[in-house]
Amino acid sequence: MQPNLQEYWKRNLRLMVVLLAIWALVSYVFGIILVNELNAIRLGGFPLGFWFAQQGSIFTFVILIFVYVARMRKLDKEYDVEE
Repeated sequence: MQPNLQEYWKRNLRLMVVLLAIWALVSYVFGIILVNELNAIRLGGFPLGFWFAQQGSIFTFVILIFVYVARMRKLDKEYDVEE
C-alpha cells in the first residue's frame, strides 16, 4: 500500500471506532447499565431509561450511519479515492 492509503485506512478505522463507541455508550451504558438512574427522568411520558433501550439506541445508530457516510465522502475526496 502507498503511505497515503495507509493513512486513509487509519483514519477510516479511527472514525469507525469512535462511532461504534458512541453507539455502545448509548445502547449499553444508557440502555442497560444506567437504566434505573435514567428512569427517574421522563421523556414523553415514558422513563428515559426505557426510551434509550427501546428507541434511543436505534435512532442513534441511524444518525451515526449518516454521519459515517458524510465523513467518508469527505475523506474519499481528500485522498482522491472517490468512486
